[in-house]
Amino acid sequence: MKKSLSLMSISLASLVTAHAQAQTAPAAPEATLTPKVSLYSEYEYRGIAQTAEKPALQFNLDYAHPSGFYLGTFVTNIKWLKEAAKAGNFSTDANIEWDIFGGYKFEIAKDVTLDIGYLRYEYPSSGAFNPSPNTDEIYIGVASGAFSAKYSHSTSNLFGFGNSKGSGFTEINWSQEIMPKLVANAQVARQTVKNNGDFSYTVYKLGATYDLGDGWAAGGYLKDTNAKTAFYTVNGKDLGKARLVAFIAKSF
Repeated sequence: MKKSLSLMSISLASLVTAHAQAQTAPAAPEATLTPKVSLYSEYEYRGIAQTAEKPALQFNLDYAHPSGFYLGTFVTNIKWLKEAAKAGNFSTDANIEWDIFGGYKFEIAKDVTLDIGYLRYEYPSSGAFNPSPNTDEIYIGVASGAFSAKYSHSTSNLFGFGNSKGSGFTEINWSQEIMPKLVANAQVARQTVKNNGDFSYTVYKLGATYDLGDGWAAGGYLKDTNAKTAFYTVNGKDLGKARLVAFIAKSF
């Protein structure tokens, strides 16, 4: 009888221990779907103004799987195609940029992450342009600690530049929390436009983002380029000049 009670006690103790371990064991990572809405004082991309110095309302939707695979989309208003059409003495209804992207992030060494993916820039109602501004890129990036680097390679003509397939954008980024909730960031990058060398240029950015809590963030940055004014001035606006850009964003 004593033996039976001892065995029962051991069994009960094992069950209690197993239950406690199950209760305290970390939950398996879950896939995430994150919408974000942002308002920018101006939309600039790779140092070049996209909204002719006017505000931009933007929407992001990002899906991330625990395996490292991710998908996303991005929508914003733009003005650069209308400005280009005006300069070319024709008209267009293209005032939206819609991007679709996907890729895979994985750790290749301790605290070193590799990112490989594809990005499609779509400009609805841009059929009046030849070559088309619609662009396809593949990219590869590496990140460790506060630093990251990335190379994007166009597999089509780049943003409407003729015979520009094979253009590249190389960027080096730094991001570091310098105070609680305050992150400083910087970028140096180079856009090359294949067979259109006069349109190649270097980008410089320096800014900060503050976490306001409850999914809200605000910030700003100074951007500048050495893009040649003669090639990036459209309807009297120098699209590559130094500008201060401010934003506020809400993630849900």
